[in-house]
Amino acid sequence: MVTRTRFDDSDCPVARSVDAIGDWWSLLIVRDAFDGSRRFGEFQRSLGVAKNILTARLRTLVAGGILTTVPASDGSAYREYVLTPKGEALFPVIVALRQWGERNFFAPGEEHSELVDRRHGQPLRALEVLSADGRPLHPGETIVHKVSHERP
Repeated sequence: MVTRTRFDDSDCPVARSVDAIGDWWSLLIVRDAFDGSRRFGEFQRSLGVAKNILTARLRTLVAGGILTTVPASDGSAYREYVLTPKGEALFPVIVALRQWGERNFFAPGEEHSELVDRRHGQPLRALEVLSADGRPLHPGETIVHKVSHERP
């Protein structure tokens, strides 16, 4: 069996983030959690993923502090999965992936799902990367700067 490469000690935030999420199933679980799924069966029906894979991904997301389990809202003996604040902080990531997908993987007029503002029913404005002073930034206008915190 091939051992998965881990990035949890990398100095790159992107690598650590990818390590925490794990794979596409995990991102789709997070997407479904934002859409209101809470129970194992709901995730399984939505994704069509094998139960053993779903179990492993849910366990990883809970261990990583992205989801937590709570008693079932209907008072039954079941447990439900809910996003933690760390998981809710993935909302802009999910929105960015959704908007990127809408722009790049659908033909004009092709049916697809759309995220809308619940209050007004309007599609969200495209996400932008902005500088500290509010200017839109493009990739060539940024540079990675290493942050070091030396101890005295």
